[in-house]
Amino acid sequence: MDKAAKAAAGFEREDAAQKKREILAQKIWGLSRDRLLVSLRFLDVALSSLRVQARPGTGNVRCDVNAPQAAVIYYDPAVVLCLYKKSPANVTRLYLHILLHCIFSHSYRYDRVEQELWDVAVDMAVEHVAMSLDLPGLETAGDAERGAVLAQWKERAGALTAERIYRKLRADRLGVSELLELGNLFRRDVHEGWGPVETLELTEAQWKKISERIKAELKSFSEDKSDDRSILQNLEEATKEHYDYGDFLRRFSVSGEDMQINDDEFDYVYYTYGLSLYGNLPLVEPLEYKDVNKIKEFVVAIDTSGSCRGEVVQTFLNKTYSILKSSENFFRKVNIHIIQCDSEVRRDTKITNDDEFEAFLREGQLEGFGSTDFRPVFAYVDRAIDQGEFENLKGLIYFTDGYGVFPERKPAHNYDTAFVFLEDDYEKPPTPPWAIKLILPAEDLERAEIFTRDEGGRST
Repeated sequence: MDKAAKAAAGFEREDAAQKKREILAQKIWGLSRDRLLVSLRFLDVALSSLRVQARPGTGNVRCDVNAPQAAVIYYDPAVVLCLYKKSPANVTRLYLHILLHCIFSHSYRYDRVEQELWDVAVDMAVEHVAMSLDLPGLETAGDAERGAVLAQWKERAGALTAERIYRKLRADRLGVSELLELGNLFRRDVHEGWGPVETLELTEAQWKKISERIKAELKSFSEDKSDDRSILQNLEEATKEHYDYGDFLRRFSVSGEDMQINDDEFDYVYYTYGLSLYGNLPLVEPLEYKDVNKIKEFVVAIDTSGSCRGEVVQTFLNKTYSILKSSENFFRKVNIHIIQCDSEVRRDTKITNDDEFEAFLREGQLEGFGSTDFRPVFAYVDRAIDQGEFENLKGLIYFTDGYGVFPERKPAHNYDTAFVFLEDDYEKPPTPPWAIKLILPAEDLERAEIFTRDEGGRST
């Protein structure tokens, strides 16, 4: 047999061996899927949304959640066979690990986080959920060490959701070696390819629907199996509504005239014709006023009770001002009231223009720091409306930790009310059904534009 024939025969044998490995790996994935379905019946729809596809030679396992119709687990058959040989539970646990990433929508925030920290946080979160299910046959080597580490982190971060672990990782700033140890202990897949793509919104919406269904079905399962709420807490994070604070503020805009060129009603034909005919004398001038929708009147109520820290309130006001000061959102003359209140109204600062808002941010002092009662603010605003202080109040934003006495009834006057909470590690109390509940992520405040002045006195 010549060299070419030997080479061809070698390729054929290798190709046959590769196909055999793929067939075996595919059977292992099928067995792992069946084990999960038997034990976790509420995951049936989620499991049907995952496909597996061999990618020989990659040396890893990863999931593309943005694939059309179903997420795809791309795997190296050699890796799967090696894991299964060590213990069949390894592949079942890997399958569950990836599935939980999908259910909790971990990939969709990848472009908005520090990815190295987020990778560790999401792996810790899903491993905590997998272990808390306490299912026979899911134990893998290293679980005892993982359990000990997670117990320590539960004391540090509170509920072990990816978001809360991530915030703690950002705050603590672990050393490189410690972060690497955490990553190695909890990692099972690689997160290559996570982040936004063209199909992102559709795919994320599909997984959110799946998560909502699991959350509903899980209640009966949890009562039967365990009182651990880790999976429900992660599902709450995945399914809760996220709002853009800027878009929310713009809900309070009203129609009015503002001094700016109205290009929509300006005829350039007569303008240029006049210039060409008379030299520098246009026949028409552009209109100086334009009807626009901007914010003119609203109330910002600040909870100044002892539990609301001064620097957090200041950052929230900076965030609000940075949105409002844009010419697209703010009339030149406004009627904004910043009310400080704990168990009673402590101070009402009226803002009528941009300079006064800047002065308040620069010089204003917080007053109060007693217990919290929300009712005095609403009574105060209702009296102000009756006395003609507001012409067309569109809304009231109450920044608070949420622990206080809420009004029993909706305010008498027709304005929207929103209770704005800073996202933290604690469950928020229920708000009245007539009010909007808005949770502002901590990272949104961290990106707030901080008001300063340069040497010439200009705002920056």
